[in-house]
Amino acid sequence: MKSLHGISFWLVIIGGLNWGLVALGSYMGSNWNVVNLLLGSWPTIENLVYLLVGLAAINCMFTHKHDCRVCNPSGM
Repeated sequence: MKSLHGISFWLVIIGGLNWGLVALGSYMGSNWNVVNLLLGSWPTIENLVYLLVGLAAINCMFTHKHDCRVCNPSGM
């Protein structure tokens, strides 16, 4: 489960950074969607990345309190 938490954590970070770049690009009049820029020619793979990021967010949402050393004072 520790590796699943680590993978979920990094997918959520990647998703958050991507959405931040999408917003900044929108203000600048550009497309800064990194996932789309890298995988836009493969829409199925691009959608799979979005699905994995969404599932990772759900996993983090339900397991964060248990896995986080800051939120769980007893540690892991």
